[in-house]
Amino acid sequence: MSRIIIIENSGKVNFGGGQKITLQVAEILSKTCELVFVDFAKGTRFEQMINEKFPDSSKVLLKGRSFFFPFKYLNWLLDLVVLTCLFPGNLRKIRAYLPLFPFAIEQFDLRGYDVIISSSHAVAKGVLTKADQLHICYCHSPVRYVWDMYNEYLEEANLAEGFKSWLVRYMLHNIRKWDMLSSFRVDYFISNSDYVGRRIKETYRRNSVTIHPNIDISNFEYCNDKQNYYLASSRLVAYKKIDIIIEAFNRMPDKKLIVIGGGPNLKNYKELANENITVMGYQPFNLLKEKMQHAKAFIFAADEDFGMIPIEAEACGTPVIAYGHGGSLETVCDGKTGMFFYEQTADAIVNAVKEFETMGSAPFKYEDCRSWAERFSEERFKREIKEFVEEKYKEFNK
Repeated sequence: MSRIIIIENSGKVNFGGGQKITLQVAEILSKTCELVFVDFAKGTRFEQMINEKFPDSSKVLLKGRSFFFPFKYLNWLLDLVVLTCLFPGNLRKIRAYLPLFPFAIEQFDLRGYDVIISSSHAVAKGVLTKADQLHICYCHSPVRYVWDMYNEYLEEANLAEGFKSWLVRYMLHNIRKWDMLSSFRVDYFISNSDYVGRRIKETYRRNSVTIHPNIDISNFEYCNDKQNYYLASSRLVAYKKIDIIIEAFNRMPDKKLIVIGGGPNLKNYKELANENITVMGYQPFNLLKEKMQHAKAFIFAADEDFGMIPIEAEACGTPVIAYGHGGSLETVCDGKTGMFFYEQTADAIVNAVKEFETMGSAPFKYEDCRSWAERFSEERFKREIKEFVEEKYKEFNK
């Protein structure tokens, strides 16, 4: 029996799409392999889900390794000390620890495992392996903070200018070099979308195979009883662009919008919203699903690597009005399950909603939305992952 170790750098964050993918991969491989999970933090939702799905502790373990600081990693420690001194209030945010992540991930002792599968949006792919170990990385994105969202990150943290800005830029420059170097430790990349695959090619100069994530279709019942409101739902952080959706519907007082999701910007969004907009905050899954089933359309303005929630809306038979860039081009079928707007502005959303309403009471067939979502089934994902891992394992061991 092969021993496979799965690396997931979730940290203490909400249980999201990346962690769902990791559990799906584990479920496939657990039937024939011994698994060990590695994560950065204890007490996470990810750990809870592992304990629920894999209760046999002799088969699946959550384990880490205590750190020591060899001299060659002193620069990473100094980076953290500088961050601690300059931005003590930010250390509650996971990104404040980013300079230490490369050091941390390299401390895991992976000797004795035949296959390493990393689920990576940051540093998980950087684990140290030997020449006779197969390393497959399911890549959700190259590290956005140091590549394509570099300038946005600095602006959001108020670090675009000044002395602190140059210190942080230097730290991120070091991480960028390490990230490029660590990409050569991966034998095979899987991308979660063609969009991410192109970015892997551009960033790391490596090829990848796209295997789209799945949703559990059985959790989303089809519904053709639509009501007179629009829905937006995501974690309430800046890059999800919920603010421009609210701004757009502020300009359309005759149209109702419901926003569901928790996050640091909840208070600001409640203050921004007019009377026709209800910002509900975090809600249980059943309530979110109910609102999704009956919404006239789902509004999605983020530039996502993939983005599962548009597919979940489509599984309910709800069409999607989405920003026509990134993963949305693969999750929404233009003219069949929804439509696109091509600028992340309130004006573009207003124009798209108005166009949607001029198309009639039901411009898209709800059953077409459902059938499109079924392309992203759990069975399809399991089959493609299993075939890929088995094929590459045989190829690697020839």
